[in-house]
Amino acid sequence: MTSVANAAGAAVGAPRGTEAEPTGEREFSLGQPVFADADLSRLQKEEGDLAAWRRAFALRGTEAPRTVSGDFAVAVRVDADRLFLAVDRFAVRSLCYRIEGDTLRCAERADQVAGTHGEIDPQAIYDYFYFHVIPAPRTIFRRVLRLPPGHAAQFEKGRLTLAPYWIPEFEETRPGSFPELKSEFLQLLETSVRNQLDGRRIGCFLSGGTDSSSVAGMLTRVTGRPAACYSIGFDAQGYDEMEYARIAARHFGTEHHEYYITPEDLVRGIPEVASHYDQPFGNSSALPAFFCARMAREDGIEKLLAGDGGDELFCGNTRYAKQRVFDWYWGLPAGLRHKVLEPLSVYIKDIPLLRKGASYVAQARVPMPDRTQTYNLLSRLGLAEVLTPGFLAQVDTEAPLVQQREVWEQARGATLVNRMLAFDWRYTLADNDLPKVCGTANLAGVAVGFPLLDQCILDFSLRLPPDYKLKGLKLRWFFKEALRGFLPDEILAKSKHGFGLPFGVWVTRHAALKRLAEESLHNLADRGLVRHAFIDSLLTEHLSDHPGYYGEMVWIMMMMEQWLRHHAPSYRCAHE
Repeated sequence: MTSVANAAGAAVGAPRGTEAEPTGEREFSLGQPVFADADLSRLQKEEGDLAAWRRAFALRGTEAPRTVSGDFAVAVRVDADRLFLAVDRFAVRSLCYRIEGDTLRCAERADQVAGTHGEIDPQAIYDYFYFHVIPAPRTIFRRVLRLPPGHAAQFEKGRLTLAPYWIPEFEETRPGSFPELKSEFLQLLETSVRNQLDGRRIGCFLSGGTDSSSVAGMLTRVTGRPAACYSIGFDAQGYDEMEYARIAARHFGTEHHEYYITPEDLVRGIPEVASHYDQPFGNSSALPAFFCARMAREDGIEKLLAGDGGDELFCGNTRYAKQRVFDWYWGLPAGLRHKVLEPLSVYIKDIPLLRKGASYVAQARVPMPDRTQTYNLLSRLGLAEVLTPGFLAQVDTEAPLVQQREVWEQARGATLVNRMLAFDWRYTLADNDLPKVCGTANLAGVAVGFPLLDQCILDFSLRLPPDYKLKGLKLRWFFKEALRGFLPDEILAKSKHGFGLPFGVWVTRHAALKRLAEESLHNLADRGLVRHAFIDSLLTEHLSDHPGYYGEMVWIMMMMEQWLRHHAPSYRCAHE
């Protein structure tokens, strides 16, 4: 007989899920799964999530989650020998596991699966430096894996079989009437927000961007009362977006709450946020998200709605337009590219007026998805300049690109626009933005919901014509035009920003924050991961010259060290 050992605790925001004990053989269901099958839905209401999941897996095996929407992570025993695991399409809920003989140990957090003697995986540390997060299926711990989004697994007789139950399929040739699609989308947006109402006192993040403003406005409409909205500001030129949040609040008549983060807040908050995550996490907007959620919790808010997903479902990131420009190069005749432009670019790269043309050819000739890493911070600084020889000897520096190529190939046959979106659903949403919001909201004691990732919005995006998402080089054209008249014009016209943190600027000016960063980076170098010479030049030369650019590297290294202090204080590179 195989068994499942669960180390998960109760999950914030999962009122129907089974709350599992810290240890022992236990099944669990987290989140709020929505079963499309009428019989399963009835069983869920009568006997709970686990009963419905058990029946679904018994009938359909690892394909069972295909007809289930909502956010979920489940580990359930169907019979004496078979266990099934699954997470939702975007891995809003996380599930980590480790095989120990004929037992599968699993939990929502990687550190709970690893236990007190978890062994750090150097490859995961490299992945973190490369991505600033650790993408699934790897975790920071050896032999502890994370279920990728849209995947299910069967564990039988000590063997795990893992496969995706959902891969995006785009209906790219379907004609689209703008007036009809606009009307449908507005109704779906209202439905998706309404689906988040579950009796708890609800509010929403409000950055002043199109996504969060849309959620705030729709929440006010569906509840019939001013939505409680929470915004973060920064007293730093070029970073503060509070005025746009105020515009949205005035436009919709919301109950608006503001908090301006200070460098002192970072000094206090960085260790707390870094150590809360189950593995190193380097997205700097986690700190603003945490203070925003904490402010809401202090007001009695139990659940916050976030606007994450709009950029990735409707083409709102500038890189989509940029990659389309590079992709035009591949439409030129092969002879012109190989015999004229590429040889010529070598000779003109040092001529000031022609340098941009040479740079365009150099970048454009790199195939996707490798081209997305052209400006990768670690690669541009130089692996051998940043990392120690002993650490590099333990890792495969090509592994991140190999994994990205595999993910890119899953959307084969789709247009460039849709392939980029599907790619970002994995790396931007599931591995980065959603863990950021979920982790910090959990730390603050608030549940979180994502209306723009509702199944109805996802299905709509899959069949929206590609040129409605990126019209020429106009980002999220349909989304903005559909919401024209609902959102203020100022917000529709603004550039994307969000909760960007002025860390690089502040760390050069604030003594206590500077001490925290310097101490963290020097300690990280003492562990044998990063070269002392690089840390010295980073802190004494590069940071002051370009605080925005080099501040990002300071941040991700600082957050790595802060996490290690709490979870693995004695860790050092084995081949230092």
